[in-house]
Amino acid sequence: MKPNFAQMSTKELRAYVFAHREDLEALDILVSRRTPDSEATWYGPMVTEDGMPIEENIRIAEEAIKQRIEQANQRKQDSQS
Repeated sequence: MKPNFAQMSTKELRAYVFAHREDLEALDILVSRRTPDSEATWYGPMVTEDGMPIEENIRIAEEAIKQRIEQANQRKQDSQS
């Protein structure tokens, strides 16, 4: 008997999919939970075609990563209190 995928957290479902890679139903549900491209944040390339760094794009990406880490840390603190 399969677990109820709708009741599983995304973390639990991801672990299930890794353990049961042949279960396409679970994989479909996991993929359906991702952020749609229309809501995703897209960043420019970090280097030019010839491999030269694009400093402004690197700075923007670094700032976005820092913000995501701060948000994750805040959520973790909120869940522990």
